[in-house]
Amino acid sequence: MSQQPQPPAKEFRAGTICASIWTKAETRDGRSVMQHSIRIQKRYRDERTGDWKTTSYFRPEDMPRLALVANRVFELVTLREIEPGVESKTK
Repeated sequence: MSQQPQPPAKEFRAGTICASIWTKAETRDGRSVMQHSIRIQKRYRDERTGDWKTTSYFRPEDMPRLALVANRVFELVTLREIEPGVESKTK
């Protein structure tokens, strides 16, 4: 029996540009570490068939939206939230 693909943990969309993030917890040196896989793609309608398709090719006019979703993904996987009153263990 085949396994169903895991849905992304988070998605960001800007127009036709979409960034998807998958997460996987791993143990390294006795510590739990979150691994991230990221896919950025564009949806478009095929003019010939009218079907929606997906591509990883972008045009110059796609760059602002591509940068927007890429920055949002970077923030999500890089920045760590710290609760008020809780001292950070890394300095």
